Amino acid sequence: MKKLFITAILTSSLLAAHADEGMWMLTDLKQQNEVAMQELGLLIPIEEIYNPEGIALKDAVVHFGGGCTGEVISAEGLVLTNHHCGYGSIQQHSSVEHDYLTDGFWAMNRREELPCKGLTITFIDRILDVTDYVQAQLKKDPDPQGVNYLSPKYLKTVAERFVLSEGIVLTPGCTLELKAFYGGNKYYAFLKKTYSDIRLVGAPPSSIGKFGADTDNWMWPRHTGDFSLFRIYAAPDGEPAPYSATNMPLRVKRHLNISLQGYKEGDFAFIMGFPGRNWRYMTSDEVEERMQTTNFMRHHMRDARQQVLMEQMLKDDAVRIHYASKYASSANYWKNAIGMNEGLVRLHVLDTKRAQQEALLQRGRELGDTSYQAAFDRIHAIVEKRQPVLYHQQAIQEALVTALDFMRIPGTASLTSALKSKNKERIRMASDSLRQAANKYFASVPYPEVEKLVGKEMLRTYARYIPQDQRIDIFQTIEKRFKGDTDAFIDACFEQSIFGNRENFDKFIRNPKLNKINNDWMVLFKKSITDGLLQTAIATADANHDYNAAHKTWVKGMMELRQANGQPIYPDANSTLRLTYGKVASYSPADGIVNEYYTTLDGVMQKEDPDNWEFVVPDKLKQLWRDKDYGRYALPDGRMPVCFIVDTDNTGGNSGSPIFNAKGELIGTAFDRNYEGLTGDIAFRPSSQRAACVDIRYTLFIIEKYAGASHIIDELSITE
Repeated sequence: MKKLFITAILTSSLLAAHADEGMWMLTDLKQQNEVAMQELGLLIPIEEIYNPEGIALKDAVVHFGGGCTGEVISAEGLVLTNHHCGYGSIQQHSSVEHDYLTDGFWAMNRREELPCKGLTITFIDRILDVTDYVQAQLKKDPDPQGVNYLSPKYLKTVAERFVLSEGIVLTPGCTLELKAFYGGNKYYAFLKKTYSDIRLVGAPPSSIGKFGADTDNWMWPRHTGDFSLFRIYAAPDGEPAPYSATNMPLRVKRHLNISLQGYKEGDFAFIMGFPGRNWRYMTSDEVEERMQTTNFMRHHMRDARQQVLMEQMLKDDAVRIHYASKYASSANYWKNAIGMNEGLVRLHVLDTKRAQQEALLQRGRELGDTSYQAAFDRIHAIVEKRQPVLYHQQAIQEALVTALDFMRIPGTASLTSALKSKNKERIRMASDSLRQAANKYFASVPYPEVEKLVGKEMLRTYARYIPQDQRIDIFQTIEKRFKGDTDAFIDACFEQSIFGNRENFDKFIRNPKLNKINNDWMVLFKKSITDGLLQTAIATADANHDYNAAHKTWVKGMMELRQANGQPIYPDANSTLRLTYGKVASYSPADGIVNEYYTTLDGVMQKEDPDNWEFVVPDKLKQLWRDKDYGRYALPDGRMPVCFIVDTDNTGGNSGSPIFNAKGELIGTAFDRNYEGLTGDIAFRPSSQRAACVDIRYTLFIIEKYAGASHIIDELSITE
């Protein structure tokens, strides 16, 4: 019976992989996926999606800012992505006087488009399977530690060799990135072109772009217009160049056609994008470890910080604008961690993982191959040793690194060294350097009272979860000098530290003293955090001895098991360009409940709550709804579509990804997953996992009818 149970679970998982599961490499589509995609409804040849010898849809899909996806929707470099992907750039241009987060922003001509400092957009020009080349290099290069096959430094060297051997010319803005896949069993190289002159074109107000905010995040049904628009600028010759008034909108190789024909349940759809990370090849031990360390700490540490921040943000618009992007980023994976843990339990994912790993171990026994069992045993021993260390490491990271902006104080090593030397010129130069760094620091933390409140809460929360004898060593000082009162310690940091306020720093830098640095509370606090991270990193590295080799063997076995069952394979996500496919589909999260596959503007009005900032509806949007002034974007029954769901496989990094219909036309933009699908980073369940998407018709309706930016509509290629 046990063997039958294992076989049933494994077969179910593999059949799901054939239907919908998979973050597929574009280079494998022709061989692995074309037939399945056509059976599900694809109406165009694979070469229209990805063509290594020519232009295809792939060439209109871009890596937006390094953490999201975007799509080119006009011949002049107009890029569509999510509002939350563009949030930091919108915030960058916002102030109390020009609050684009609250009010939205629309450039009514090219001159009004706003340069976004630090934002980049990257095209993937070519994707190359270089497995044979890398393996040949690995064989000929000395590797006494046996780590070259995953070493970023080594792979960068191999990439440079490959460029020379193939005669590839890397012009400014072009790079060749080489990455390992399947735990180091395969390698791909990506020829990339990155543009850095990116300008904000349009963004709806947050009451549209973030409608529902934290309450609706990771939930379905959704009613958010989560989109924003940017434009790529380039030198007159079309090559990447830093911002310049003489740069011109990029004339792109390919832009997407937009369909207003909509969709119905069961329609084929596919997504291309840059999914960040997932861990489909984890053992059950690793899943439990993830639940009890990373997810646990994200839940509790971020929850504590966010409560403090939200209270202060609601009191002061300037505070709200400053912390908006940081809060949104924190809240996103706070709720993800909660939902993932709940889903892993609810869906019995650990049982599924145990059945899958037992199937592989049984196959090894049948083949007389002991390598799988040895790899499994090694991973088990590693997890057992490292889990307590990882728990503490995540506590430090979440509570004291991610949460505490005031711990980004400048380093004092150069000035300390200069003071020890007693060389006046060295002291002067080091003081000038520190003064410049301090100017940037104080500008980055304009609300010390908020930082103080967050610091107090995070020290209390850290101490709640980490036993006294295991805490970082600053707690010994707090015990001795402040009688264990962490609040008093934080007060002392801001009142007495040279970085506590501008007056303290100015007084110190006029006559810097070594003993003042050595006994400074903030300096000591930062050193303690750094030491805590170092100690846990050393302990983790010790525990992880041979992990990569064991994981490589384990993944190789899982690949072979799938192939033996006639199933296609795909590697874990790693921020490289992938395709996923499936269909528009409703789902049932619980008995007696059916979640429909689309939502309308009626739902926005039903959720409206003028006393809750998450559900405020702009007056103009309400008027458009009352008048049913939807233009050509309405459904046949006269309602305005807002969002829809597809059962494709996706994860973080797919935010902003284009949703294509069977003809390869743009019908929406992915922005989220549903709560029941948050287990998908570890185990995909097509019956419950959905990607939430903004309907392109709602996007165009907001641009044209709400914003009055019809000039943007005019540059698009639209099919009625």
